[in-house]
Amino acid sequence: MQTATTLKNTSDSAPITWGTRISYGLGDTACNIVMGITTAVLTLFYTDYAGVSVATVGLVMLISRIFDGTSDVIMGIVVNRTKSKWGKARPWILWMAIPYAICTISLFCIPQSNNTVQFWYIFVTYNLTTTVCYTAINVPYGTLSTLMTRSSHERDLLSVIRMGLSPFGKIIAVTFTLPIVKMVGNDQAAWIKVMSVWCIIAVILLAICFVRCKETVSFEAQQTKQPKVTAGRSLKALLGNPYFWATLILWAVTCIHTTIIGTDLPYYCKYVLGNDELYSFIYTAEIIALIVGAFACPMLLKKFNKRDLSLIGCIIVVAAQALIMVNPTSFGWLMAMTIIRSLGQAPLTSVVFGMMGDVVEYGQWKSHIRQESLIFGAGSLGFKVGTGITSVIMTALLEGAGFLSSTTGGAAQPDSALSMISTIFQWGPILIWAVAIIVLLLYKLDKIYPDIMKDLAEREARGEM
Repeated sequence: MQTATTLKNTSDSAPITWGTRISYGLGDTACNIVMGITTAVLTLFYTDYAGVSVATVGLVMLISRIFDGTSDVIMGIVVNRTKSKWGKARPWILWMAIPYAICTISLFCIPQSNNTVQFWYIFVTYNLTTTVCYTAINVPYGTLSTLMTRSSHERDLLSVIRMGLSPFGKIIAVTFTLPIVKMVGNDQAAWIKVMSVWCIIAVILLAICFVRCKETVSFEAQQTKQPKVTAGRSLKALLGNPYFWATLILWAVTCIHTTIIGTDLPYYCKYVLGNDELYSFIYTAEIIALIVGAFACPMLLKKFNKRDLSLIGCIIVVAAQALIMVNPTSFGWLMAMTIIRSLGQAPLTSVVFGMMGDVVEYGQWKSHIRQESLIFGAGSLGFKVGTGITSVIMTALLEGAGFLSSTTGGAAQPDSALSMISTIFQWGPILIWAVAIIVLLLYKLDKIYPDIMKDLAEREARGEM
């Protein structure tokens, strides 16, 4: 019989090789090609290249997020019930890679037609991409880390490498897209060509992730000995887990920040700074700083726990963002504060999925139910609804301020629109990172986690969940 003292030496807690860690991280690089597209350049494409009004774009995204959020919970349940020779989360990365690429390209094939046709085309393609394909990859992908290891340290490293490599997807999708689009025609056809190349790269990276990352954690034998968990009991256990709510909010903060900056920064550079090409420089600086900060986290985690390191980072983010307003039209000053802000953002962004892995263990300890896929699925629901609402609010604010869409690549904006673009860019991040600070001040899981794992080891040695 396995004892509490030998549990740490089992295969599901063994060290993971760096090759496997990097392969896992490349999965999020692929996911962020689409996430970067949908949270950053897609709105710009719709309004300034396809001539779609911001009101139409905002309405589609609001309605879509409702469906999108539901799909995450459904996918969490599907993953939990999946049985294949590759496991229950891993096979979805293989099965959905090509559909994911095809649907992403279709986003940019919008017909030049009336508003009704464009609305329905955007609605269908956007939901196929985000609600169906992205969800069917991203929820299993997040769950996979908890099925690769039970070591909190190894999950932290997987999370760090994941978030260290994920920005490369955003670099591909955001930083390089606009310059290359302009090189190959600066029209809708150019967007389609560029997105096709990005999607081929994404499929290759997902294939690498699938091949190298194996599931080693399994509780099926013990779960069959336990009374069947009803849907109501499972949902009650999830909603009663306070750290699920905490990590959901923290995950949402990082994604809402990306939505605010990714959506508004192109307009800020184009209409406030007067040069849309500055966007690529600023975004690249932010991403590079985020990568540097992420890869510094393993060393910092030797001195700080996840919560304390993230809290320090969040305070830095708020301070740097506030300092932008000292000289908001200076490109040099904006670059400097962007880099500092991104370094502060790196800790929470890097360890939030490690935190969610700890939430799985806490949930099992508290309720005797293990909910890897449901926690990641419901967490994904929260961040998608949050980013969707953020997109809607931003487009509504721009529409209300008189923003003018144009198929010619831009229009002379009224002062009210320029003021709104500046307000969103300067104050939006401060508000959401203040929320993260409050949540982290209340977060205590790091302190009690060793005792939780000790209790779980003793339980599992007796064949209990």
